[in-house]
Amino acid sequence: MGSVALIVKVMPESPEVDLQALKTAIIEKIPSVKDIKEDPIGFGLKALKVVVVVNDAGGESDSVEAAIQSLPGVERAEIVELTLT
Repeated sequence: MGSVALIVKVMPESPEVDLQALKTAIIEKIPSVKDIKEDPIGFGLKALKVVVVVNDAGGESDSVEAAIQSLPGVERAEIVELTLT
């Protein structure tokens, strides 16, 4: 079994969401996070692009997406890219 790298786009609920606190919460919830970058959307809103490496076992990617989605301040989290590592 190999590993896959997921890029998850995280949309905050509003521009007022503290992105630093959200980054910290994501790292605490998902220890396999490799990188988090801010992606400007417009009108002061920024999305986060989170890179996570997980086993390619069934359901791992869905559980990462659901874990991020459950954090306060997150409107939506979706996997935008998945690649074998």
